[in-house]
Formats: sequence, C-alpha cells, structure tokens
Amino acid sequence: MDRRDLLKMIAAATGVAMVGGDLWAADLKSADAGKALFTQSDIAFLDEIAETILPKTSTPGAKDAGCGAVMAVMVADCYELKYQTVFFEGLKTIKALAKQQFGKDFMQTTAAQKHELLSKLDQQAKQDSGKPLPHYFVLLKQLTLMVFFTSKVAATEVLRYVAIPGRYDGNLPYKKGDRAWATN
Repeated sequence: MDRRDLLKMIAAATGVAMVGGDLWAADLKSADAGKALFTQSDIAFLDEIAETILPKTSTPGAKDAGCGAVMAVMVADCYELKYQTVFFEGLKTIKALAKQQFGKDFMQTTAAQKHELLSKLDQQAKQDSGKPLPHYFVLLKQLTLMVFFTSKVAATEVLRYVAIPGRYDGNLPYKKGDRAWATN
C-alpha cells in the first residue's frame, strides 16, 4: 500500500480534514508538494526572477545557488494557502506585464527588460505596504534573498566563511566593501 492510499484511509476513517485539502481534492499525486505545485518551467521562471534580483557578477548569482527549485519547495511546504495564492497570482501578473510591456514572454525578454519590470514592481510593492497581505513582489524578493543567502554557494563563495572559526572577536576591523560573514 502506498502512502497516498494510507492517508485516504486514515482521512476516511477519522473524518479529519487534511491540511492542503484543495491539493488533495485536485488529486495531485506526488510525494513532493513542491513538484506538484510547480512545473519545471515554473521553476525556470522562478530562477529567472531570482537571477534578476541577485544576478551573477564577480560572485555567483541566484541560478548558481538553484534558488528556483528551493523557492518552489518553500512556497509549497511552508506558505499558508493565502500566501500561496498571492504568490501564484503574482507570477501570473509578472507574465502578463511582460507580454503587455514588451510583447513577449518574460523568459524571452532581455536582462535589462527584466530588471526594468521587476524594479517597477519593487517600487509598487513599497507603496503597497500596510495592506493585510504583502505584495507578491515582496514575497518573491524576500524568498529569493533567504534562499540564496542560506545556500552553500552563497555561504562559501559570496559571504566570508570560516568552517571552524577561532576565538570570538566582537571588534573585527571593517573596511567599506568587505563581505559579510556566513554562519553555520
């Protein structure tokens, strides 16, 4: 018996409403909810948005850290339904805005066009603060930053990293432009 059949039996026997009931009702069969909610093209789209927010320069960018796939898992597994709804509506809006402004899919726009579009959304999100639910771009940006800066790539190649630090020194010298420290 697979896990899905077992969960159906438990739900039927106890009459307990399962978390994620709308996913259950949609009959999505996957052990990984992130894969069920997001297609590979969705993950590529998330990677592209994240890369626009944190592009590769002399240090790795968001794509190098595999942000899109982790973002998909975080949204599927950790976001409440109301935030998932805001997130998905936001992705649809970004696609529609790219078509409207540039006449092509977001994935086919240039890096400058992507930056222009997301910069406008960032300004709009700042003006929309104080509403009960956050602006979708706030969710995208915060998730991008959190996923990137908790990745191995960022911790070892972007931030300064010492696997086994020496003694504590609360007064390290700092020069403008020094990289921040990663922690384990």
